[in-house]
Order: sequence, then C-alpha cells, then structure tokens
Amino acid sequence: MAKGKTDENAAILEYALRHLEREREEIQARIEHIRRQLGGRVSSSTAAAEASPAASAEPRKRVLSEAARKRIAAAQRRRWAEHHKEKAKTA
Repeated sequence: MAKGKTDENAAILEYALRHLEREREEIQARIEHIRRQLGGRVSSSTAAAEASPAASAEPRKRVLSEAARKRIAAAQRRRWAEHHKEKAKTA
C-alpha cells in the first residue's frame, strides 16, 4: 500500500517538474525577446543581479544606531516593568 502511494507522489512530482520546466523555458524566451527589443542594452541593476545571484540572495545586515538601540532597550525595559507589575498584582 505504501509503495503505491510513493509511486503516485513521484508521478505527481514528475508532472509538476515537467510543467515548471516548461514555464521556465517560456519565461526565458520572453526575457530573450525583451532583450532583443532593447538591443542588448541592460540596466546596471539587471547586469549586477545576473553577475552575482548569490550576493543578491543574501539578506543585508541591518545596522542600528546607538540611539536606536537605546530606545529599543528602554522600550523593552518598560514593557518588562509593566509585565512584572501586572504579575505582582495577580499574585
């Protein structure tokens, strides 16, 4: 019984894979058509994205200023103080 289910899942996945690959080919054809219309001109952002796809996939580290970190810390201390005050009232 489990073997039949596995075969069925594999067939579904293979069908989905073929369909997605066909869609990818169609999208690539559209991209090439647009590039030909542009006459080989590619914007710098597009060229950079194509040159290093791994670099654009990594999220950039967010940097907070010292003042922002202090505001966040103060707000968290306020929330904790309020939480502890509520907890003391119920206890």
